[in-house]
Amino acid sequence: MKEKVEEVINTKIKPLLQADGGDIELVGVEDGVVKVRLRGACACCPGAAFTLQMGVERLLKQALPEVQRVIAV
Repeated sequence: MKEKVEEVINTKIKPLLQADGGDIELVGVEDGVVKVRLRGACACCPGAAFTLQMGVERLLKQALPEVQRVIAV
């Protein structure tokens, strides 16, 4: 499942975040929980929690229904 998550992050999510000066790194996947690290502009952005839940988590769940949630580490 980690490979599938990484593919979605690299093809659908990273380009969106990088366009705004941010970035995302996949830390791991465990029991449907995706652990990511936000970088660049996203790391200190006050809207990072919103981006994580409404952007990253939504896109991952749409592509991979087995994803339960996404957390920042």
